[in-house]
Amino acid sequence: MAAKSDGAAAVAGPGPEGPAGADRGGAGGRGEAAAGIPGPGPVEAGCPGPRYELRDCCWVLCALLVFFSDGATDLWLAASYYLQGQSTYFGLTLLFVLLPSLVVQLLSFRWFVYDYSEPAGTPGPVVSTKDSDITGAAISTKDSAVAFRTKEGSPELVPRPAPSSAGTYRRRCCRLCVWLLQTLVHLLQLGQVWRYLRALYLGLQSRWRGERLRRHFYWRMLFESADVSMLRLLETFLRSAPQLVLQLSLLVHHGREPELLTALSISASLVSLAWTLASYQKVLRDSRDDKRPLSYKGAVVQVLWHLFTIAARTLAFALFASVYKLYFGIFIVAHWCIMTFWVIQGETDFCMSKWEEIIYNMVVGIIYIFCWFNVKEGRSRRRVTLYYCIVLLENAALTGFWYSSRNFSTDFYSLILVCVVASSFALGIFFMCVYYCLLHPNGPMLGPQAPGCIFPEAPGPCGPPTDAITSPPRSLPRTTGTERDGAAGGGERAGTPTPPVFQVRPGLPPTPVARPLRTEGPVIRIDLPRKKYPAWDAHFIDRRLRKTILALEYSSPATPRLQYRSMGTSQELLEYETTV
Repeated sequence: MAAKSDGAAAVAGPGPEGPAGADRGGAGGRGEAAAGIPGPGPVEAGCPGPRYELRDCCWVLCALLVFFSDGATDLWLAASYYLQGQSTYFGLTLLFVLLPSLVVQLLSFRWFVYDYSEPAGTPGPVVSTKDSDITGAAISTKDSAVAFRTKEGSPELVPRPAPSSAGTYRRRCCRLCVWLLQTLVHLLQLGQVWRYLRALYLGLQSRWRGERLRRHFYWRMLFESADVSMLRLLETFLRSAPQLVLQLSLLVHHGREPELLTALSISASLVSLAWTLASYQKVLRDSRDDKRPLSYKGAVVQVLWHLFTIAARTLAFALFASVYKLYFGIFIVAHWCIMTFWVIQGETDFCMSKWEEIIYNMVVGIIYIFCWFNVKEGRSRRRVTLYYCIVLLENAALTGFWYSSRNFSTDFYSLILVCVVASSFALGIFFMCVYYCLLHPNGPMLGPQAPGCIFPEAPGPCGPPTDAITSPPRSLPRTTGTERDGAAGGGERAGTPTPPVFQVRPGLPPTPVARPLRTEGPVIRIDLPRKKYPAWDAHFIDRRLRKTILALEYSSPATPRLQYRSMGTSQELLEYETTV
């Protein structure tokens, strides 16, 4: 689910854009900051940055509870099958627990290795200074040795002094302990637990520290939350979803009353799927300032929406698979192929390379077997309606084929199961309508949509100029094939309107305090076009950019700001450094 950029560089500098800038934007809708918006007068609205709150801590603790309950009940059920002598059921149950966990732990450890490794001969993060013509430092990301260069009239960034032999020894010992600890954690299959606890620790540190360190810890907390949400999404659909179908199929096949342990395992897997989907969407929205944050009420309703729709879907699968095992496999493969082709036709652009994009689309195709997952920018009303119409027809067909093989006159139990499938799907659609009609961040579905900017009454287009500088974390819109070709050829035609780089979400007081626009401080320029929602921002999936942003932010007294490449200005392409 994560990707790296193909040699894209992050360059920090004051920027030639003049007085266009922005303070740190809010994530999660708590104390958002504003950026300069075209309007009467060069003013900028701002307020204190976001703060880590008690409900954020409770959300992480609930996620840990869901994680442990899902894994513990599955292992307990596998042990129960082993003690009963049911080796086949024991092997299948244990396989769906261990194999996805191994895959996710390998990916998590790979991320750790990249984040914690240092190039040979460098004492710290991969950051170097570059020439700057105005106040502010210029930083670029490179996978080579650190170079420090300054220009006359520019502030000088002095590299850290050479450590003593004792300090070097202590540092190496600490690094060895960290490597041993992380290796042990991932061998015990607890990589996600470590990341949850670390996100909790970083969030609390951002609340207790001063302003400068608060920003630093808050950004690191967002990065960690993005990592663990992507890992959990991958694991749940590789482990919990097939585990849920397996246990329901065994339960229906034997036609007996569900045991307590089986019921707990089924319930934990179902809650894990619904929770992970809602948590993923919340973290994704909280990390972006061009979208309004998802409230906790909306997240809970999303959990209920996915809970009931996935329950109806998996029960229909289990009923059909208990009688028609071969045809069920054919149906699953056919549905996955159709959904994957549908996703590919949508021209998603989440990753930085073509093969990673194909793998991502294949994973999304697996998700579409069970539930809806938005991967395309723009209004999704028609796509959601089409998808759930297809799911309704499939559920009805699968349940109908199973019910036709039963005894209509005496099997009252079968009729109850059919009613459960129908009522669960209806409840899921009901909660989906509640979310879109009442709790969607952009406002009611049938009413007027809330604007994305802070000042809806301000004249002019929504958002700052196209060359405005934003502050992390920001988002990267997807680029279509035409846009990529245009960028390779030197940009779009002259006079082509350029979409706004970002929109600042609301949340400021009704009467913000105006102040002059900020022009001082470091500016990080990224030689990549910004992607559109619902894609992750480049500095969330490219770990080199994370290192640069965190290192620059930690060493600078001012908040660093981000600027992504504009697809509409060919001249601007010459202002970026590349590391291909």
